[in-house]
Amino acid sequence: MGPRAIILIVVLGAAAIGSWYLARSHDRTDESAVPYDTTHQGYYLKAARILGTDEDGSLLYEIQADHALQEASDRIEFTGVRVNYSPTADIPWVVHADEATLREGSPMIALRGHVRAVGRTGDGSQDTEIRTQYLELDPERYVAETDERVQIRIGARSLTATGMLASLNDNTVELKSNVRGKIAP
Repeated sequence: MGPRAIILIVVLGAAAIGSWYLARSHDRTDESAVPYDTTHQGYYLKAARILGTDEDGSLLYEIQADHALQEASDRIEFTGVRVNYSPTADIPWVVHADEATLREGSPMIALRGHVRAVGRTGDGSQDTEIRTQYLELDPERYVAETDERVQIRIGARSLTATGMLASLNDNTVELKSNVRGKIAP
């Protein structure tokens, strides 16, 4: 191999390395860029338990859920939900739902999918059960409301209606429209 061939190989090798380096530098415009978004994307919890307190800081209610996911900075989505009041609140209602949404700054809990609110009596003979597909619960004011179809059962008695406003602390229910019922002695 002559000196000309060696110089040609060195020049071609330098050209190959140079073109590789230039092509590589054009692939990444910002050397400090990371391949993922570093901003906070929220959190995900299994067997979540969220506590709600009154003005004094005493436990008022709790939300238990199979899963909780922070969808946005101001919203938490729950699945497999159960809301119950503290024994000291003396509100004998427990609310179950497939899903729920809690928004920051609002005490309102939006419950969706097979919503069932059960009000227990001391002896268990006249338990009240409310069923609907959507219910808005304000646990701080003890108010549950829906504009959807609702079914209410008290013992063997049954009512259906469209829309309802319930006050859980004084056990009153106001049905809004299309009320139908079966009242047996």
